[in-house]
Amino acid sequence: MDCDDIVFRHEMPAQLRWSDVDQFGHVNNSVYFQLFDMCKTKYVQEVVGMDTLKRVAIVVASIKADFFAPIFYPDEIVIQSKITHLGNKSFVIRQRAVNVRTKEVKCEGYTTMVTYDMEKKCSITIPDDFRAKVEEYEDMSEDRD
Repeated sequence: MDCDDIVFRHEMPAQLRWSDVDQFGHVNNSVYFQLFDMCKTKYVQEVVGMDTLKRVAIVVASIKADFFAPIFYPDEIVIQSKITHLGNKSFVIRQRAVNVRTKEVKCEGYTTMVTYDMEKKCSITIPDDFRAKVEEYEDMSEDRD
């Protein structure tokens, strides 16, 4: 899969463990979601900031993955993350597991996340500062629909 036209500014090494490997000798599909989750958290902390995250929660509404090729232990993998869409109350984060040596995209995941008020137990509009930080980081100034 060729995604050269898409710039992933956020990248994080993914440390594989022997226990991540299944009976077929490759990383089990459930592990990808753990890696994506860890890197989503780091992305939001670094881009949006902990001060914003103290005021608003984000929860997963939908998650999917497309698997292109297996990862074998001890391959070196990075997880690339990019928020590709900001809606009113939700956003989509696209992630890729990429082999460091070959640059091959092994898996791609899409997660729709919702900003959420934990006290009121309901979704809320994405705060302006959250939106502004993501738009600046991802250079999305013209990507409003």
